[in-house]
Amino acid sequence: MNNPIQTLVESKWFHRFIVAVIVLAGVVAGLETSPAIMARHGRLLHGLDALILAVFVVEALLKMAAHGRRPWRYFADGWNVFDFLIVVMCLLPVGGPFAAVLRLARALRLLRLVSTLPKLQLLVGALLKSLSAMGYVTLLLTLLFYIYAVTGIHLFGAHDPQNFGSLPAAFLSLFRLVTLDNWSDLFNALVPHVSPVKLALYFVTFIILGTMIILNLFIGIIMNSMAEMHAEIAERDRARLEREADPLTLQDELRSLEQALQQLQARVAELRRKSNGASPRAAADRDLEKLSA
Repeated sequence: MNNPIQTLVESKWFHRFIVAVIVLAGVVAGLETSPAIMARHGRLLHGLDALILAVFVVEALLKMAAHGRRPWRYFADGWNVFDFLIVVMCLLPVGGPFAAVLRLARALRLLRLVSTLPKLQLLVGALLKSLSAMGYVTLLLTLLFYIYAVTGIHLFGAHDPQNFGSLPAAFLSLFRLVTLDNWSDLFNALVPHVSPVKLALYFVTFIILGTMIILNLFIGIIMNSMAEMHAEIAERDRARLEREADPLTLQDELRSLEQALQQLQARVAELRRKSNGASPRAAADRDLEKLSA
């Protein structure tokens, strides 16, 4: 059975309250960047900041207390560790070398929305899960960039040294192509000097390979990771429900066995009472009649 603190922590209104406090923390962090607002309402904003920090500390303590005699299980959840680290950063001294860290922590408090909203957890989890596969796609994209950069230097370096005169410049130009950021300017600058067939072959093939194929691989990997995360979350929820249901099921079975035993004892007592008040033969006949009925 859940203890009262666990029931409080898992309630919907508590979750909504924490989300509202996180949003308020983000608003306060944004207002503190304005010197004019700080000059007028600095004391109020500092008071709100201290109140928000107190709420986060109390939340962490309540979540630890929800685990009863095993508060360290609070740190078994990676999102709880993330929240705890942000709270610790906010508790650092305001002045001295920790001033920059404190300002960063105030901005990072808004990231706690990720740990409080399951849909955001799903997206971040899918992104982290896809990093290994995305590494190979990134390597493939890097090879494609390198091959086309070297080819572009040999084909267009003499005519457009600003965009294809060196390897770094060619990489930057290809980045403009793959993002489709005014790529027509690069194309039009080379039209008077290079054959249109070469230009079309170079630009069109790179845009097709870089934009329409490889970048779509990133989307496919992330979608596959999201499907895997959905399956893992469903499996984890099912296991949690089974763990919560098992003690209740065992308790119900013990209660039903106890009731059956009490009924059996009452039946035996009744049979003994009847047998004592009549002859053994008559009692046996009545028992046979009841059994046959």
